[in-house]
Amino acid sequence: MEQALELFAVFGGVEEAIELDFFDDLDSIIRFNFVEKYKVLNGLISPSYLIDEPYRYLLVSIARGDGRLSNVFRKAKVGEALGLRLLNELVELDIVELEDSREPALKKYPNQKLEKSLRSYKIEPKVRFKKPFHRFWFGFVEPYHKDLNRGDSKRFYENFDQHFSRLHSFVFEQLSQELLNTYYHNQLILNGNYWDKHSEFDIWATHQDGRKILGECKYTNRHVCKSELTKLRQKAETSDLKVDIFALFSKNGFSNELKNYKIKDLLLFELKDFRKLLAI
Repeated sequence: MEQALELFAVFGGVEEAIELDFFDDLDSIIRFNFVEKYKVLNGLISPSYLIDEPYRYLLVSIARGDGRLSNVFRKAKVGEALGLRLLNELVELDIVELEDSREPALKKYPNQKLEKSLRSYKIEPKVRFKKPFHRFWFGFVEPYHKDLNRGDSKRFYENFDQHFSRLHSFVFEQLSQELLNTYYHNQLILNGNYWDKHSEFDIWATHQDGRKILGECKYTNRHVCKSELTKLRQKAETSDLKVDIFALFSKNGFSNELKNYKIKDLLLFELKDFRKLLAI
């Protein structure tokens, strides 16, 4: 399952267009496809003008940032008007999607005066890639296209080694959302991230019966301990989220203390549980 998740983080969305040898390790697969066959995979980016300016700058900014619109436009060095026009086109092409913020309005009434620290704060949506392959390409491959074109992979691998775990975590988070929906037999009417002026949460879901589910995803090589649940509860209180069920997702399992912590409002999901998604 770990190898399947790693490969999905790279090739998700274009599996039918390539052939993978699952007996190879990830480094060998990456070298063969993105170094030796760079020009072939480059042809999978369609329309081809996405690798030209200003689309390229915007897509690289989305792949390498937190997805908030203001940060995306700032890093891509495009104005809001141009940025929104390009984003609308990318949404129509099914390359990206916008996820609206679910944070309550800061002002409870029109003339309310905000604290000075909140006056420049802006509630805004985030932009996400629809396919993991596009996120990997524009986050890890496209910034080094000149090097890879001439067969130089040094900087590509340096960036890959330094940041690939972050991509793992992001894809694990998305698949955890899917797994939670499967667990509840597709009865979640809202399921996604939640962010506000205090914190960000991996999963904030609403069941058809009104129950609220808050989730945390940990793609690390250590057990998730009870302290993680304590932190999540504290963050929820700070953000004034009324939670009925807490859900923890862990690549490497849970501590015995947490597994033996028998409470009704806690769900634990390990890597083996993600096999359910393979049958969908």
